[in-house]
Amino acid sequence: MAIYHLEAKVITRGTGRSVVAASAYASCSQIYNDYDGIMHDYTRKQGCIYNEVFLPPNAPEEWKDRAELWNAVEAAEKSKDSRLARELIVALPIEVGIDEWKSILKIFVQEQCVDKGMCVDLSIHNTDGHNPHAHILLTVRPLDEKGKWQPKTQKEYLCVKDGEEKGFTAAEFKGAQAEGWEKQYQYKVGKKKVYMPSSLAEAQNLERVSKNPKSTRFGRQNPLCAEWNSEEQILSFRKAWEEAVNKSLEQKNIDARIDRRSFADRGMDEQPTIHEGVTARIMEKQGFVSDRCEVNRQIRKDNVLLRQLKALVKSLTEASKEVVSVIAENLEKCREKAIFSLYEFKHNEKLSADIQRNNTVTDLLLSRFDNVKKQISQKNSKAKKLRAEKDGLSVVNVFKRKQLSEQIENLQTEVAELKTEKAVLLSDMKYETEEDVSIIKKQREQNDVFLENISVRNSQLAEQMKANIDDFKATVADISPEDMSAVQEERSNFRDTMKSLWTKIQERYGYRCNYDLLKAAKDEIDMELGEYTPHIQKSLRRDLEQKHRQANTQSRNKHKRHEWDR
Repeated sequence: MAIYHLEAKVITRGTGRSVVAASAYASCSQIYNDYDGIMHDYTRKQGCIYNEVFLPPNAPEEWKDRAELWNAVEAAEKSKDSRLARELIVALPIEVGIDEWKSILKIFVQEQCVDKGMCVDLSIHNTDGHNPHAHILLTVRPLDEKGKWQPKTQKEYLCVKDGEEKGFTAAEFKGAQAEGWEKQYQYKVGKKKVYMPSSLAEAQNLERVSKNPKSTRFGRQNPLCAEWNSEEQILSFRKAWEEAVNKSLEQKNIDARIDRRSFADRGMDEQPTIHEGVTARIMEKQGFVSDRCEVNRQIRKDNVLLRQLKALVKSLTEASKEVVSVIAENLEKCREKAIFSLYEFKHNEKLSADIQRNNTVTDLLLSRFDNVKKQISQKNSKAKKLRAEKDGLSVVNVFKRKQLSEQIENLQTEVAELKTEKAVLLSDMKYETEEDVSIIKKQREQNDVFLENISVRNSQLAEQMKANIDDFKATVADISPEDMSAVQEERSNFRDTMKSLWTKIQERYGYRCNYDLLKAAKDEIDMELGEYTPHIQKSLRRDLEQKHRQANTQSRNKHKRHEWDR
């Protein structure tokens, strides 16, 4: 299958290499090296199936001959440790043929090398059909517009002006000198050697001890050389080669892809194979066992075993996650049901207390109302008897008639006061006529029935809450210590926050919901389950509680206005 391989080397005289020899080897040809007078002959080498030289527009046309090109490179480099060229060795995808290889390589070298000003010597090798690869030789010294070699570095003089020091090349110094910049030379000041400009030294009659002006140690590198030799350029080569090969494979509808990243960067635990080399493969063909090939065979076996183990671990992990997820969900459901049961229990207790207080007040009002009604009836009967007695008296019995009249009048006054009190009692009971009192008596009876229902419901809620708490504790007891942390972490995916619980309570109870009651129920259940954490996010919880209290106040005020309007 297609593999990613891009090896970047520098051909330098410091290691005893020659770029002419490298070109002759890559092209399987014979080239004479004018620099050292050696004929490099690799015509008997097999495997080169294609080679070509690519030049930028400003390069001399005769450099199409690789001998001319690389001898010109050798002639331009004077130092014994000069960098002569850069060589890229890339692996070609075996899923395609030579035409696609040429297309991929031409696109790559044109965009990444020739367009940037490099001369390219390209050769494709395919000896046995199992290791197709290409050698790409690149020049490292830029060309100017006339096709002449540019310097890799220029001497940079450190000049001064008004106490400021700045670097200039020889060409830049001509303009800078007119602006007042001066080169610095060494002068003898006492027993020391000091760099200073000539104008300052002449004013002090100092003796110059060196003819070389002050300059930077390595000079100024040509910007193109700095770019071509940078790590970013190598990374650009690696990325561009991956994109070029993958684009060609995609156009051919081939599923294979290459990836420039290492196993570690791709998150793979497999061990990469080592480079075997030509010698090791020749030994294997001759029937001998190569240590490198044997190491690679063992690595491949280990990687197969590793993949099998990873697949097994993955299946076990997924199964474990499902079990952990089910356990965590059940725990949170038990906890949430217990909280809602306790909230409803507390809500019912509060409602029951309110009804009992209301019944007490109602009983007092009804008792007083019946007593007033009884007194009115008694006084009216007594007044009626007194009138009958008065009517039966003789007209001449003036004193007795006057006494009876006063008694009747007093009774009428008392009756009037009792009727006023009865009207007030009716108003307190929110009724207008005496016939409406039967309604409140029916409601009083209904309240007794409702209290009995609340008592039965609270008994059920207490049993449910106990069952949920017992289920929670039993489930926790069955969890192994090594799985506990995973279960606790998974529970966060199912746990409802106070905000979510409050929303559910609001949907169920409407304006009658009570945030403080829900908080108390949650804290009590968490304490019972051993999960109460009072110091977590105090400030956030305080803000949330204040917000919900305001919402409760608004709901209650709205309800009161509705009741008043009704």
